[in-house]
Amino acid sequence: MGLFTGLATLPLAPVRGVVWLADILREQAEAQLYDPGRIAAEMRDIADAVAAGEMSEQEAAEREEELVRRLTRRPPGDG
Repeated sequence: MGLFTGLATLPLAPVRGVVWLADILREQAEAQLYDPGRIAAEMRDIADAVAAGEMSEQEAAEREEELVRRLTRRPPGDG
């Protein structure tokens, strides 16, 4: 990057920093959302809630379907 280009784009540096940070946060959130270990833990929590009578079978089935979709769905930009 030349001196002139560096000086001309200097006001955009904070914007680039915010965009970079947003990308990092998005990647981390997606990694957690699609993490098989985290999904398995949520499945166990659902089973425990049903066993304790805190959740109906229908609600559990709906939540489990959503978890299976997350598990089988490839995150955006992954592959």
